[in-house]
Amino acid sequence: MILDFEPGDKVINPNQKDWGVGQVQSIIKGKVTVNFENVGKKVINSNIVELVRLNSNG
Repeated sequence: MILDFEPGDKVINPNQKDWGVGQVQSIIKGKVTVNFENVGKKVINSNIVELVRLNSNG
């Protein structure tokens, strides 16, 4: 799986929309660390959860 994320990208977890918008902090070996506005920092296994990147234009 190729991850098309970079630190600073804004994402949502479509399975946990109540987490709010998150900002990618790091990507290490398929694990994406994201700081979500409503629940704080979460480490997402990209093999299990498919994050959705938000359009950078807002």
